[in-house]
Amino acid sequence: MAAAKYPKWYSFIKQSHPKFIECLERLGETLRQEGPLDEKTAHLIQLAAAAASRSQGAVHSHVRRAREAGASPAEIYHALLLLTSTIGFPTVSAALSWAHDLMAEKGD
Repeated sequence: MAAAKYPKWYSFIKQSHPKFIECLERLGETLRQEGPLDEKTAHLIQLAAAAASRSQGAVHSHVRRAREAGASPAEIYHALLLLTSTIGFPTVSAALSWAHDLMAEKGD
C-alpha cells in the first residue's frame, strides 16, 4: 500500500516503530495467504470484524482494501447490513456511515 494512503496516525506509528508495523503487515498478508479465501472475501470478513469491534479506522482500512480487491460498494454495504441481527442496528449504522464517508471521499 502506498504511503499516501495511510491515515496520519498509522503513518506516525509506521514512522516511529517501523519494525512493529512491518511485522503487523506481514502477519496480515500471511494469514490471508494461508487459506482458500480470495483477497476480496478476506477483506469483507475483516470489515465485518472491524464493524463488530466498532473500529472506525479498521472499517476505513478494510473498505479501502476490499475496494482495491474488487469489492463493489453494493457488496461492502451488503456485508455490513448482514451484521444487523448479530451486532445490532446502531453499530451497523455507524459502520455504514464510516464506509459511506470513505467511499464518498473516493467518489464511489
